[in-house]
Amino acid sequence: MMRVNAQRLWATLEMMAQIGGTPAGGVTRLALSEEDRIARNLLRDWALDAGFTCDVDSMGNMFIRRAGKNRALAPVMTGSHVDSQPLGGNYDGIYGVMAGLELLRTLNDNQLETERDIVLVNWTNEEGARFAPAMLSSGVWTGQFSEAYAHARADNAGITVGEALDAIGYRGEQPAQAFPVHACYELHIEQGPILEDEAIDIGLVRAAMGQRWFTITLDGFAAHAGTTPMHSRRDALTAFAELALKVEEIGYQHQPDGRATIGMAQVTPNSRNVVPSRVVCSVEFRHPAQDALEAMESALHQAAESLAARGVTAIVERIFDYAPIAFNPQCLARTEQAVAALGYSSKPMVSGAGHDTCYVSKIAPASMIFIPCVKGISHNEAEKILPEWSEKGANVLLHSVLAAAQEQ
Repeated sequence: MMRVNAQRLWATLEMMAQIGGTPAGGVTRLALSEEDRIARNLLRDWALDAGFTCDVDSMGNMFIRRAGKNRALAPVMTGSHVDSQPLGGNYDGIYGVMAGLELLRTLNDNQLETERDIVLVNWTNEEGARFAPAMLSSGVWTGQFSEAYAHARADNAGITVGEALDAIGYRGEQPAQAFPVHACYELHIEQGPILEDEAIDIGLVRAAMGQRWFTITLDGFAAHAGTTPMHSRRDALTAFAELALKVEEIGYQHQPDGRATIGMAQVTPNSRNVVPSRVVCSVEFRHPAQDALEAMESALHQAAESLAARGVTAIVERIFDYAPIAFNPQCLARTEQAVAALGYSSKPMVSGAGHDTCYVSKIAPASMIFIPCVKGISHNEAEKILPEWSEKGANVLLHSVLAAAQEQ
């Protein structure tokens, strides 16, 4: 049975890890940064050297295509993203792109011609670390966001997506619009501990949690820390502390699948001897059930409104929302067959993280494949996978994609 070149795959991962590499062994390769440009150029060069084409759309999404026998048939797609979190890991996203490149190279090595084209995609700004929301460009491509909205999204320095695309030379001419796709597979590290803890090779991802992101602005009143009595304060920071505990409680109320997180908070005026007048924070909820997400959002509004008792006003803005995703049974069946043929172990899973393929699944048959990561650590410089895990995941991807690409 055909296998990928595991050493070549691992070498590409190690080379990519040097682009934006950090002293602690992780990577910072934010979307549309100089590091992202260098990584994109390397990916493009590898693709062209192997005889593939590489097209770029108006959102900077890269589409690397290996031609099949019948160009009239819808292609099979695979891929992920090159961008990372700040001080992130070496495998989140990039593993799926490099494994996709490796499967195309493996088909070349074996001189195997498929019925359908195979397209490897690098989606722009999957992480949402520099430009919110996450999965921005796959969202435009699948019709979830308008291009105008996406191009106007700005980072903390006020640089827009459109400006950043121009700065690194990756605003393509072709529109960011979906084309027909026969099947789509995304290979990814689990970003959780289940597969490693249970010594399982492959996660068969049948669904993905829905997510809702919020920006909350708490307004109190700035006052002198020494002369303002406690009873007359309108302290935005202590109100935030109360809100944070209530958000945590919402997560616990929706166990075992519920997730509730505050990842960012900015305090104004952020001075040692001034009662804070404003806190702007993020809130994120995740759950695989739509009705649970509705209940979590309702509880958040109630918690925010209760802060009026402290003399603090709260504005809740929902900035990102997508429903729970159920992946395609036929795509999953091909992967199950590949796992069985390869002799690997597997289990059905639900993804707690969002991925570009969640959007792709809205317009084409799609599913995901997970491999373990050490201790479940991700979005961290300590993120790690083992070469044998990398190889097994890429072999499963190879045969899942190949099965779909040979269908007429």
